[in-house]
Amino acid sequence: MRRLFIADLHLHPARPKHSRALIDFCQQRINVDDELYILGDLFEAWIGDDVGIVTYADVIACFKQLTSSGTQVFFMAGNRDFLIAHEFCQATGIKILPDPTIISFDNQKTLLMHGDTLCTDDIEYQKFRSLVRNPHWQNQFLSMTPALRMQQAAHYRQQSKEMTANKSNDIMDVNAQTVTQAMRHSQVNLLIHGHTHRPKVHHLKNGERVVLGDWGGHFDYLSWPQGEAWHLIREPI
Repeated sequence: MRRLFIADLHLHPARPKHSRALIDFCQQRINVDDELYILGDLFEAWIGDDVGIVTYADVIACFKQLTSSGTQVFFMAGNRDFLIAHEFCQATGIKILPDPTIISFDNQKTLLMHGDTLCTDDIEYQKFRSLVRNPHWQNQFLSMTPALRMQQAAHYRQQSKEMTANKSNDIMDVNAQTVTQAMRHSQVNLLIHGHTHRPKVHHLKNGERVVLGDWGGHFDYLSWPQGEAWHLIREPI
């Protein structure tokens, strides 16, 4: 048995190569007794289950085949796909995890996060995150027509690009003190997250922080076979 961790695929209809890579990954690299953990931003934008399930029908079918075979798949929302909900779970067989989540594997307690809540120096983003995670805002957004939701999502993405262009890399990265507090609060010495697109193993005083990579031209994942050490893997798409 292995546990596999991925994040930040940012699937989009305009990038079918990435969806194909995910399908190949699921069909060729995952065994029945493996567990797959998706730590957010699986999709570039998810404007509701009613639209997403149709838009990404090939990916949905792939996940359904995977879970129907007995493989357990878990999903944690990112900043791009936090509107994934019950219909997605029914269609795929995937189970949703809260952010953060603590799992135990080989007697190792591990903290799983998407990673955006660790970027506390980015005050503008944290304010925006609080807005769109509000159930009232989400209900209003989902009540719009699909066309209006697409338009609104495109507007938010453009705003995000403009804000990102004017921010330093340090502001958009995790805050070291926030990381320490999160790990101490959860009483773990291993943290796995995505979001920053900066794959690396950080050796800390209180443990290790593993950052998963995005799938831009390659795909990154963490493989953790039972009874063995975990390791990061990068392969070309």
